[in-house]
Amino acid sequence: MAKIKWILIFFIFMFVSTSCGTPAKKPIQPTKEKTTLPKIPDKISRGYNKEPVLKVYITQTGKIETMPLEQYVMGTVAGEIKNDWPLEALKAQAILARSYVLNFVNNEKSKYTDADISTDFEEAQAWNPSNINSNIKKAVNDTRGLVAVYDGKYIEAWFHSDAAGRTALAKEGLNYKKSEPPYTESVKSDDIKVAPPNIRNWSYTFTKQEVLSALNKMGIEISDFKTVKIGAKGISGRTVLLDFDKIPVNAPDFRIAIGSEKMKSTMLDSVKYDGSNLTIKGRGFGHGVGMSQWGAYQMAKNGAKASDIIMHYFRNINIVKLWE
Repeated sequence: MAKIKWILIFFIFMFVSTSCGTPAKKPIQPTKEKTTLPKIPDKISRGYNKEPVLKVYITQTGKIETMPLEQYVMGTVAGEIKNDWPLEALKAQAILARSYVLNFVNNEKSKYTDADISTDFEEAQAWNPSNINSNIKKAVNDTRGLVAVYDGKYIEAWFHSDAAGRTALAKEGLNYKKSEPPYTESVKSDDIKVAPPNIRNWSYTFTKQEVLSALNKMGIEISDFKTVKIGAKGISGRTVLLDFDKIPVNAPDFRIAIGSEKMKSTMLDSVKYDGSNLTIKGRGFGHGVGMSQWGAYQMAKNGAKASDIIMHYFRNINIVKLWE
């Protein structure tokens, strides 16, 4: 009887220990392949395996604040992507945001004196700490210290809203001045059906004066033009050159000059000039290079992990952990 009693106790113990809740999911793991870890910039480093600290110029207050890098990343994820999106899409954004700031500090200099980076979206990334919720916190905490690298260096962690079905190379979508990075590529992006209607297809009409002002801002000093046509296109189908009469104008640069919220992309379907107004019709939103956020949304909905999403949009990269 004693033996039976102890057997019963054993099985009761096993039942209780295996049924009291489910274990928490483990945070995303770094790439298993061996790779050289990138160096954390000296001016923000606190030593090996320790989270760096940033001096951030806050455009909303006009002051510099010192904060842990993960706090800054949390604000940028909240500023760049919707906080109710699938967790794996938020995690992918967090990894790219973290990679972006480290690459910026390593290679660029903030235009704000004594700051490592700023909350000025024209310089770096959008930043909106008021939009932080439990989803954002979990995405950042689960990917803590993870960055995307190529050959031991931080990647140019580009992302955009909607690729209109296919992403662009850096030279095509951004008029990137350096050599095309070995990790960028033009890939299909399943974002066409899920993006909002005003992003999937858009149209904007500019006055002749608005167009001339944009061209002059680019250093193209013309006072008149009679025709506008779509010129050369890139591998993704995006317009690379717009022809004003016989003058070729870089389309990505023109988009920035005339207003990237108005001319939402360079995936153009038509341009029509009637002598007074220029109407541009296109698809997608953003420069088209790197990760499409709406594409990430759909991939996450389909069950993809953050690492799968990032490695779909960038080739031959590794995700490594720099601090606990």
